[in-house]
Amino acid sequence: MAYDRTAMLKLLRPAMTRILTPLGRALVGRGIGPNAVTAIGTLGTVVSALLFFPLGQLTWGALVITVFVLFDLLDGVVARLGGKGGTTWGAFLDSTLDRVADAAIFAGLILYFISRHDTLMAAVTLVCLIAGALVSYAKARAEGLGLTADVGLAERPERLVVALVAACFSGLGVPYILPVGMWLLAAASVITVAQRVVAVYQQTRRDER
Repeated sequence: MAYDRTAMLKLLRPAMTRILTPLGRALVGRGIGPNAVTAIGTLGTVVSALLFFPLGQLTWGALVITVFVLFDLLDGVVARLGGKGGTTWGAFLDSTLDRVADAAIFAGLILYFISRHDTLMAAVTLVCLIAGALVSYAKARAEGLGLTADVGLAERPERLVVALVAACFSGLGVPYILPVGMWLLAAASVITVAQRVVAVYQQTRRDER
């Protein structure tokens, strides 16, 4: 049975869209477009991750970042309410800034571990950062070649949920949850990269027959 990596978003997106619609309507009324919303969300995520996490404010950091991550849904709401829909430039900007936001989150956690002189966990979190970037790159590169690579355990929503939930509860004093979360996420991300490489290889082999 295939694992539907987007099942969580399929369930949450309609509800979140209804919640965000009044805010989206207010932004449209003030002439704020979806690309501006995307940029604000990314900037807020970057600043929050690099400010709260290195200072050890894991719970506050995770909560504030979660608010800005919701801008990933809000930009779509604004585009729809503005009557313009999505654009090619908007899609490119959104995907690119998603990578920036993800890198900032894991960079903030790396700095947190370094501040605690935990070199091992800093290295594990660095694996999460690098492997996460490779997961996204593998899919984008495959699609650029006319192939697909949407398989794997750890898509972006899963990576964000694991990282932010682990950080939040670690800040509340739950023992070991952040290290365990990072180890699991590192393993899942590496496995996902391998799954996508294998998927592309199998498609190219079929095309050569």
